[in-house]
Order: sequence, then C-alpha cells, then structure tokens
Amino acid sequence: MPARPAKLAADAPRIRDAERTRQIILEAATDEFAALGLGGARMDRIAERAKVDKRLIYYYFNNKDDLFLSVLERAYAAIRQAEQELHLEALSPPEAVRKLVEFTWQYYLENPEFLCLLNSENLHQAAHLKRSSQVREMHSPFVQWLADILKRGHEQGLFRDGVDPVQLYISIASVAYFYLSNKFTLSEIFGRDLMAPEALDVRLAHMVDVILGYLRP
Repeated sequence: MPARPAKLAADAPRIRDAERTRQIILEAATDEFAALGLGGARMDRIAERAKVDKRLIYYYFNNKDDLFLSVLERAYAAIRQAEQELHLEALSPPEAVRKLVEFTWQYYLENPEFLCLLNSENLHQAAHLKRSSQVREMHSPFVQWLADILKRGHEQGLFRDGVDPVQLYISIASVAYFYLSNKFTLSEIFGRDLMAPEALDVRLAHMVDVILGYLRP
C-alpha cells in the first residue's frame, strides 16, 4: 500500500504537463479557428502555433472537428466563469442587469475571437455543439441565476412580470453582438466610425437604456 501514494506523486508532473500541453494546443487552435473558421483552419498551422508535434494534437483531440468542439466548450466555459465572478446576486436587480449588459459588451470587445467562433459554428448549424453535454449543462445554472434576478426585481416592483430569462439574455447578447459583428458595414453605411471610443460609450449607454427600459413595469 505505501507504494501507491509514491506512484501518484510520480504521475502528477506528467498529468500537469499533459494538461499544460492541451491548453497550449487549445489556445493555438482558438487563434486559428477564430482567424480562418473551421473550414480554413489547418492542423499543421495549429501545431506550428502551439510549437508541438502535430501527432500530439491528434492524440489529445482525435480530429479537427473534435478539437473545434473542445475550443467551443472552452470558450463558453470562460464567459460563464467570468459571469459568475460578477456576483450579481449581491446587487439590486436593476444594477445586476446593468452590470450584465456592461460585462457582455466589454467581454465581446476584449475577446473578439469568441464572436468569430460563434460565427463559424453557426455556419455549421451548431453541428458540434449538438454533440456537447457540457455547454448545455453550464448554461442551465446561468438561466436560473438570471431568472432569480428577474423574480427579485418583480417582487420589489422594479421589473415587469413574465420576462423569459432566456429571451432576455439573447436580447442582451444580440444588441452587443450585431453591432460588433457588423461594425465595418454599419460604419460605411452610416458614415460613422462606430468603433471610436466615444461611439462605443454611446452604444453601451443605449444598450443599457434599451434593456432596462424593457424591464420596467
């Protein structure tokens, strides 16, 4: 029996190295898929970006489609984790919603690769996400968490009744996503630099007003 802890201790560095290698591959794959989409991404380039033997990618992730799914799951896990760290349950319902809108906007600005990955997966009609149990599981508590905020707001007479938390979150994501994913065409059409700092501030204020305005009783 004493030999078992020793073996576990000896295996620990290998486990850490394997996980570190997986994360390096996922980071490189995220950059490749975000830049070129699933169709344009190449395993050779991902190996070059990660500075690993290409065979390691196949060892850990089987094929390009499975690697893309792992990248998507990692991306969704990151935004869900960041949302949990907002601790919105400690805020008043209007402040919680305001902070969620502000966070979503800032997260999209700071992580443009997330939007690119979503665009790519939508082109494939969510074929990869349909194979994932992780993504749906990580969204379930988030929906309940948002529902609790809406319930508190209604009980305090601050929010209207009957708001679907899923619809609300889609709306919050949409008003940020559409603006940023169409920034080049919209800037050209309207003759404005929609990515100028003052334009971004105006857009955020507008989004907060739109969402909170909808929620008022």
